[in-house]
Amino acid sequence: MIPKLPDRPDPAVLAACDPEFHPVDTGTVMWRIRRTTGAHVMAWNELREYGPITTCRFDPHPDGPPRRHTGVGVLYAAAALPTSLAEVYQDTRVIDCVSGSPAATAFRFRRAVRLLDLTGDWPLRAGASDAIYTGRRAASRAWARAFLTTWPALDGLWHTSSLTGRPCVTLYRGAADAMPTSPAHTFDLDDPRYLDWLLVAADTIGYDLVHR
Repeated sequence: MIPKLPDRPDPAVLAACDPEFHPVDTGTVMWRIRRTTGAHVMAWNELREYGPITTCRFDPHPDGPPRRHTGVGVLYAAAALPTSLAEVYQDTRVIDCVSGSPAATAFRFRRAVRLLDLTGDWPLRAGASDAIYTGRRAASRAWARAFLTTWPALDGLWHTSSLTGRPCVTLYRGAADAMPTSPAHTFDLDDPRYLDWLLVAADTIGYDLVHR
């Protein structure tokens, strides 16, 4: 039987379903990968207001062709570097350290964030299932929009990667003030000093690696 994931939630059911939150404290390190050259380049601590991107699961932007939506932003991160790499390069399963001059950044929140927990029983009570983070992305985006309609100040979502099963976060505008001004660590993926790190990560997730 295919896990249940309606195209969109029932607003009444969602409003009546008390949310469950997963706290992430200021000591937790999160990782994100981003391009530093090309179209729509952003700062490492900036939420993306351009969207929705069809390959991204929890974009909150209004449905339709991607464009800029001021005040409607999203940032994806993971609790481990291999998971972040797996998510970003999942289409090709090749970690491309050259195209777009990608960089990896680790950061800690300035304040604790409270993220809607999608990893337990709450999605079932809300009318969905764990397919919300493994199933159809278009449906997941519709749920994300409904979450922010119901809880406009929501910091974001706590879920697992559909690829590695490891923790991931999706952050919304409510968490913008929790993003630090300085990273815990950052490096360009084509920096030869970090090649060993990336080779270990690539081996962990079974991806190939393209490096200078």
